[in-house]
Amino acid sequence: MLLEVNGIEFSYGSTPTLEDISFGVDRDEVLTLLGPNGVGKTTLLKCLNKVLEPKGGSVMIDGVDTRGISRRETAKQMGYVPQRGDVSRMTVFDAVLLGRRPYIEWDATEKDLRLVGRIIDLMGLREMSLRYVDEISGGEYQLVQIARALAQQPDVILMDEPTSSLDISNQHMIMKTIRKIVQRNHMAAVMVVHDLNLAVRYSDKFVMMHGGRIFAAGGHEIITPANIRSAYHIDTFVENIKGIPVVIPK
Repeated sequence: MLLEVNGIEFSYGSTPTLEDISFGVDRDEVLTLLGPNGVGKTTLLKCLNKVLEPKGGSVMIDGVDTRGISRRETAKQMGYVPQRGDVSRMTVFDAVLLGRRPYIEWDATEKDLRLVGRIIDLMGLREMSLRYVDEISGGEYQLVQIARALAQQPDVILMDEPTSSLDISNQHMIMKTIRKIVQRNHMAAVMVVHDLNLAVRYSDKFVMMHGGRIFAAGGHEIITPANIRSAYHIDTFVENIKGIPVVIPK
């Protein structure tokens, strides 16, 4: 298993936020965290990449316990795409180059610049590489954020609502891009996605959370009306269309 999460615990003050969170995801797999707002999904992502320090449990990447390595070394193995990135006055190229920070000692090397150029080409951003990020669309900026995470050359990429505030066309474009990147680079992805049907269409595994705990984990077989009701308190039908569950609210 590429990423193993074992018994993660986290609290804000005396209030438990995450309790006994355990799951795994392997190379070429996309895992989505499901559940309503406030169940700890974003907090969990931040615990995985050491933005927050868990109170207990461990995170293993390719057999290495991240508790024994620095945040800088963790960033070489795990990229993070936040829900809302800072849009500052810099070019697309420079924004992607920021992903090389864990590797840069004094200044970017020719190797860093070449790698960033290749990633920009991979993400279809070449024509806008000298444009400022505050002048591009929301969908284009999401691609820039993913490109910046890829510049870290990670084994695992974490994404917090990568399709939020995007129209339906850009949502599917971003999700297709994520799947292509994961499979082409033999990576793993862990995402938070609120649109159930979008998550089901593009993910291999799911972790359903409620009250800071996991109550269901697995593949498409856990996308059931009973589990959806437990997580979201809504009644649904789940129809299987060409092997993929489709969730229809009642």
